[in-house]
Amino acid sequence: MNARKLLFLDRDGTLIVEPPDEQVDSFDKFAMIDGVIAALQKCVAAGYELVMVTNQDGLGTPAFPQSAFDGPQNLLLQILGSQGLRFRDVLIDASLPAEGRDTRKPGTGLVHHYLADDGWSRVQSAMVGDRETDARFAANLGIRAFRLDTGEWDWPGIAHALCDAPRRARVERATKETRVVASVDLDRTAEPIVNAGIGFFDHMLEQIGKHGGFALELRCTGDTHVDEHHSVEDSALALGEALRAALGDKRGTARYGFTLPMDEAQASAVVDLSGRACFLFDGAFPRDRIGGLPTELVPHFFRSLCDALGANLHLSVRGDNAHHMVEACFKAVGRALRMALRRDGAELPSTKGAL
Repeated sequence: MNARKLLFLDRDGTLIVEPPDEQVDSFDKFAMIDGVIAALQKCVAAGYELVMVTNQDGLGTPAFPQSAFDGPQNLLLQILGSQGLRFRDVLIDASLPAEGRDTRKPGTGLVHHYLADDGWSRVQSAMVGDRETDARFAANLGIRAFRLDTGEWDWPGIAHALCDAPRRARVERATKETRVVASVDLDRTAEPIVNAGIGFFDHMLEQIGKHGGFALELRCTGDTHVDEHHSVEDSALALGEALRAALGDKRGTARYGFTLPMDEAQASAVVDLSGRACFLFDGAFPRDRIGGLPTELVPHFFRSLCDALGANLHLSVRGDNAHHMVEACFKAVGRALRMALRRDGAELPSTKGAL
């Protein structure tokens, strides 16, 4: 039997907007956090049970009457309940910070029954909040923490991290000539963020992320004042290493090809994420350079990418316009990768049992 997954949730600043006076004591202060309902629905559908744990300073005192709290709180529970979101527990600490009670986060006095329960997974469970005390509370429980106040996370991103088992990787590659940082998330689409210091090459790398259907960030600082070679090669190697790391054991991947026309040019890419590097190229570009990119580095880029990724890639191109031909190559490879990287079941596409 699988252990339960619990999602512990702060309230103010996490489920509802926290006002400047840090006290939601009237309906005109009530507002939901953007994206929270859809994200929680995704988490519940993935098997998470919801537990609210909130500090409400001085609740029940003249400065914060219980009746002033109950209206917005009941409205919150009604809205969430109408969307199929119900809490396993709602745990509220009403003490003031000066009292130093263990029931106040980051203390665990309100969740002793969970600490004594081995029926839920610490590895799969998490805490979402908007303060350092929430992160420390999570550490005291032995679970992962997500903070909405740091700019690193929002609700869609948290739901993605918890529910999609995202295939992510970040690679840093540093040599005497270059420093490259490449990040990929194969299960999330986003506008590519690329700066390798070579304008046309940046544009081509963006095509791989855009047409590959995955989130790509790549930054390269290199000795382009000497030559473009190192920046192009090391960008390819870092990207290939990141893709390989994110793929893991490659369950659900496949072998795919794609032919793409671009005006008079046509490129065909066939890719196999076999773990064995092989690159074959058929084509000749009618110009030596496009912007700051020597066209001789185009096949070299893909060869380096294959070496680092462990991919078998057959790429061919024909046409009259060198710009169109190069762009067609990058787009075709991106499209072939898009299909190959897509999850389709959980089987390995090999009779060998490994890739």
